[in-house]
Amino acid sequence: MKTLVLGLGNPILSDDGVGVRVAEAVRASLPPGAPVDVCELSVGGLRLMEHMLGYERVILIDAMQPGRGEPGTFRRLSYTELTCLCPTQHVTCIHDTSLVTALEMARRMELPVPREIIVYAIGVQDVENFGEELTPAVACALPAVLDAVLQELSISAQKEESHGLT
Repeated sequence: MKTLVLGLGNPILSDDGVGVRVAEAVRASLPPGAPVDVCELSVGGLRLMEHMLGYERVILIDAMQPGRGEPGTFRRLSYTELTCLCPTQHVTCIHDTSLVTALEMARRMELPVPREIIVYAIGVQDVENFGEELTPAVACALPAVLDAVLQELSISAQKEESHGLT
């Protein structure tokens, strides 16, 4: 299954960069030749959707909007939950359409949108102050989020092997 791991955020806005940091850790943890693409982005809406085209499965990692979750906690959301809750920083964009709307437009244009989208939304404390350091609670969450994403990728690989897809 063609899979993309997308870490979203701005790495110089403190906790907003948590998705980028997790994606970097995923890339470093994958064995050479793993059938997974990893990318870090600071965009939303249409530009985010464009990066997802052609993949069967996308795992998004993003900061929750402040106040939506305790700093350092994280939630795994399905695409359906995302369409109802929109709790992350970069799935919505005040200067662009939301990712949900962009993907719906792509579907109507019969573009190759992912069949499966999973979001790891991480509770943050500070997304307004410039700085490359994560707050302590968010930094402590990195290993658990990384493990969850790697487990997600492992489950995907195991399913493909059991169905003779690799």
